[in-house]
Amino acid sequence: MSWVPVPEGSEFPLLNLPFGVFSRRGELPRVGVAIGEYVLDLHLLTTQGTLPPAYWFASGTLNSFLAAGPRVWNNVRADVLELLTDERRRPLAVPALVPMREARLHLPFNVADLLLFQTSLEHATNVGRMFLPPEREPLPRTWRHMPVGQYGRAAAVTVSGAPVVRPRGQLSAGQVGPTAKLDLSAELGYVVGVPSAAPYPLSTSDFPEHVFGAVLVNAWRAWDLMAWEARPMGPFLGQAFMVSISPWVVPLSALNHSRTPQPPQDPEPADYLMIKDDVAIQMSLDIQVNGTSLATPTFERQYWTGPQMLAHASVTGAAVRTGDLLTTGPIGGGSTLLDVTWNGRDPLVMPDGSERVFLLDGDTVRVTASVPAADGTRLGFGAVTGSISPAVQAAF
Repeated sequence: MSWVPVPEGSEFPLLNLPFGVFSRRGELPRVGVAIGEYVLDLHLLTTQGTLPPAYWFASGTLNSFLAAGPRVWNNVRADVLELLTDERRRPLAVPALVPMREARLHLPFNVADLLLFQTSLEHATNVGRMFLPPEREPLPRTWRHMPVGQYGRAAAVTVSGAPVVRPRGQLSAGQVGPTAKLDLSAELGYVVGVPSAAPYPLSTSDFPEHVFGAVLVNAWRAWDLMAWEARPMGPFLGQAFMVSISPWVVPLSALNHSRTPQPPQDPEPADYLMIKDDVAIQMSLDIQVNGTSLATPTFERQYWTGPQMLAHASVTGAAVRTGDLLTTGPIGGGSTLLDVTWNGRDPLVMPDGSERVFLLDGDTVRVTASVPAADGTRLGFGAVTGSISPAVQAAF
């Protein structure tokens, strides 16, 4: 048991201890760990000697810590666990406890590359059935053979709470304007810690040696922009204008208890994509718009898993780097309004009688996730929120 009080139902019990970056008024950002309703200031603890000296906690980003590798990750986690459960060390740690309400949370790491995958068989099938003729196979020919994906803009990644400005772009030939089909996309993102060395690809078993943890993601989408720009090279600006992530990175070691077998894959994947261990994660989400829960998808049925995403990202010999973010794409078939309303065929009726097909200016989206822990508690990432602002007036 931790001597720090943890309210019942908190996203941050003792078995979570996610890492993030925070600051208080007048202070520079530094690395901390969430516990209950507090942030534990790791920079202060290392400089005062309560925890072993560590240069990577002084900067306003997790990147140095991410690059340090599993031995350091595990040692730091063990040190923090011991500190928070040893009543004798309480007087030394109390000065480093910052109430969460006093902490400003920042983007936890500098993103190197953003890799946007599509790992849900249900979502991919839905999209095909919506937009292809009924006689066509809804899935692309390659979909069951490899995790399909594309690169995004690292600069588009923002921390939860940043305002979401409705994007403008080309809607059709000669028509430029704000998107009318702005959507959310609830996803999980894997954060690379230890880089790989080109031209040597990684295997699925290398995943825990290179990936530090996971964040909750809302990869906002503009479906009308995406539809116009999709050919010949696939969606571009409509899927890369903004990606909101949780302020806390949950270590893989905290998620071990939630692991479960992945769904069957047919056909059997190529050798480099084969999985030997249980790597799917039991996780449930809650997606809310203006305080109303619209969907509660679950994660463990994703067709492609994190280790397969990492292996495929490096199969050509291209290196992965510290701070790479690999997102899963929409979770299940209920993590976008496109899925939930079937592209507008079945509008959602809100409690006030209004309808939603896609997001309107003034709407606030909140995505949370819950993962089971070994002691019966539930782990979370912190909410990913964003409120829609009107499009910026064009200067042309």
